[in-house]
Amino acid sequence: MKEKILVSACLLGVNCKYSGGNNENDKVFEYLKDKEVIPICPEVWGGLSTPRAAAERNGNQVFTENGDNVTEAFQKGALESLNLAKKLGVKKALLKAKSPSCGSGKIYDGTFSHNLIDGDGVTASLFKENGIEIITELDL
Repeated sequence: MKEKILVSACLLGVNCKYSGGNNENDKVFEYLKDKEVIPICPEVWGGLSTPRAAAERNGNQVFTENGDNVTEAFQKGALESLNLAKKLGVKKALLKAKSPSCGSGKIYDGTFSHNLIDGDGVTASLFKENGIEIITELDL
């Protein structure tokens, strides 16, 4: 039986990135060849549009570059993603590095100045709290 894995949809070429584009990655496709892939986009699932203003996590809050607080949408999308993982028995996720939703280990600092800090995106943090292993495309 194939290993089930949740994957940030943008890494699969889905145009759900904040800019309206994607982060399609050949290494991701190579890694996923023998796995059952379940695409997710917590930001869209949380009700945010594509395209949308860039957002960064600042502490427990998420703000757009325009100063709008979008924390609730990020939390909703994270919960939807976790619920799917639980229903399908998924124990691993391949998430987009540095994202305010999906980043694992390093995220942008909330100042929109391209500074990275130690931390996790909202979804990555929730996944870790619930025992879901996370890798990013940078780990491949």
